[in-house]
Amino acid sequence: MNTILTVENLGKSFKDKQIISNISFEVKQGEIMAILGPNGAGKSTTIRNIMGIMYPDEGKVMFPNAYNHSIPKNKIGYLPEERGLYKNVKVMDILLYLAELKDYPLDRAKQRALDYLKKFDLEGKEKVSVEELSKGMGQKVQFIASIIHEPELLILDEPFSGLDPVSQELFKQEIRQLAQHGTAILLSSHQMNLVEEMADRLFMIHHGKKVIYGDMDTVKTEYANFKCTIHGKNDRYELEGLPYVQRVEQVNNQHILYLDKEVDPVKWLKQLPDHLDVQELTLDRISLHEIFIDIATDKQVLQRAGEKHA
Repeated sequence: MNTILTVENLGKSFKDKQIISNISFEVKQGEIMAILGPNGAGKSTTIRNIMGIMYPDEGKVMFPNAYNHSIPKNKIGYLPEERGLYKNVKVMDILLYLAELKDYPLDRAKQRALDYLKKFDLEGKEKVSVEELSKGMGQKVQFIASIIHEPELLILDEPFSGLDPVSQELFKQEIRQLAQHGTAILLSSHQMNLVEEMADRLFMIHHGKKVIYGDMDTVKTEYANFKCTIHGKNDRYELEGLPYVQRVEQVNNQHILYLDKEVDPVKWLKQLPDHLDVQELTLDRISLHEIFIDIATDKQVLQRAGEKHA
């Protein structure tokens, strides 16, 4: 896959405070790349440097297919976290206006707008002013505005915020379809379940620095491979003494057993004591949500590849 965006050793400070330092990653054609981090980690600063809204003190933002590797603003779509469309303008007028700013043919833009309004259940709303739309409808219109000009790179900052489950599913389907047709997508979201479901690769920032970068499977295998959740009245100390159990968390009659890297899950399950009270049992891998919480709160309790706990 062709590289659409390269961020190289990016650094930015405000007064005496370093916001991001030595940030480097790539976004490739047709992939969904997630950029994650807790509030204040430097995600928005990174995105604003990519967009040319601000300029880095150090490093480069390069678009290999663009003239002089400079920012090809007519080939970038951007859905900002802070939504903002002209409230007293009609939906079709604002979509065509934003398409014109990107030097996109207006006849094609109008047809694409009508197609997307229909797809997003907004058919007949083209002559309605933005201020008459519900919050969810307005978000759909702004999403359409970010893709109407067929961008090569689409930057989505919290695209699912405030959407109902049906609209979330619609956005997910459209984002996947855009990637399948070659759009490079940089996705920022705090909804880890959606990121884990959609992203091909991820880049996580904490305190302005890279802490994770790689494809989803590789990232997850850097941590404790499996966890087992058992619902039932059991002795925590007995569970802690089972082979390959790294640690146990208990909430009432639920115990979560975090297992060592070397465990064979099938053999391990067969070795569980017969007398255990098992009302419900699940065995799965550490979620991206748990990895995020561990890093964002500096707990450092999850096991990385090659590490052992005494």
